Amino acid sequence: MPKPLALTSPRFKDGDLIPIAYTGEGDDLSPPLQWSNPPAGTKSLALIVEDPDAPDPRNPQMTWSHWVLYNIPPGTQALPEGATPDVLPAGARQGLNDWKRQGYGGPMPPVGRHRYYFRMYALDTVLPDLGRPTRLDLLDAMDGHILGEAELIGLYQKVHHRSAEYDAGGAPR
Repeated sequence: MPKPLALTSPRFKDGDLIPIAYTGEGDDLSPPLQWSNPPAGTKSLALIVEDPDAPDPRNPQMTWSHWVLYNIPPGTQALPEGATPDVLPAGARQGLNDWKRQGYGGPMPPVGRHRYYFRMYALDTVLPDLGRPTRLDLLDAMDGHILGEAELIGLYQKVHHRSAEYDAGGAPR
């Protein structure tokens, strides 16, 4: 029996530190992502990257959206590093992150170590053009259409707060 929908990155494992290249302190590139085993009947996929620890993990007050992506074709199995509109799969659409712009915005927490949830959703429909939806708009539009969900969690804290956890090249030790 196949495993349910799974989401991974070749650059960091679930629960590990996100390499600096994929953050606001680095190149601010989206990390490469791979997934497998969408449920039968999947017509599209959606991806939301969010930080539930904003602004301070000791006193979180909001969930900060870093990337909103939907209508990814179901046959797609990966997004490349630095996925920009010109390399996204045909039909995929981006919503607005909490910086009020489309595309990926990497971690840059003001204080503390934050958790970043990369959530992939398998949907039983292709969503209509939602314009530039926020994370909440997309969650609303997906309601009742989610066949499966996968999650990858990365951690990040500004380098000057914990440089010993990174090598000179900015990679997690």
